[in-house]
Amino acid sequence: VRLVESGGGSVQAGDSMRLSCAASGQSFITYSMAWFRQAPGKEREFVAAITWTGGTTYYTDSVRGRFTISRDNAKDTVYLQMNSLKPEDTAVYYCAADSSLIAVMRATPSHWGQGTQVTVSA
Repeated sequence: VRLVESGGGSVQAGDSMRLSCAASGQSFITYSMAWFRQAPGKEREFVAAITWTGGTTYYTDSVRGRFTISRDNAKDTVYLQMNSLKPEDTAVYYCAADSSLIAVMRATPSHWGQGTQVTVSA
C-alpha cells in the first residue's frame, strides 16, 4: 500500500493543524494505522495509532488530550488533528500501516509514508 501524507507546515505555539494520510494500492480497511514523528537529532517516536475499525485509539503521553487520530475508510484516509501545538511538537510526521496493530505501534510496519514537516514556533 502507498501512503502519502499532507497538511504539514509552519504554525505558532497554540495553533492547530490537521495532517492527512491517503492510502492506495491495497485494502485500506484491513490495516491498523499510526502516526510517528522524528525531530532533528532524535529517534523516530510513536505518536498515535488506530485500529482498522477505528474503534480503539492509542496515544503517547505527550500528545494525549491534544492530538486526535481518526480514519475515514470510505476515503482510505487517516487523520491526525493536532491542537495546542508546542515547539516540541516540531518534527517530520510519518504515517504507517500494517495489518498487525502490534507491528504498527512498534515502528515495524510494512508500509511508511514519505513524511511531512511540522514546525511550531514559540
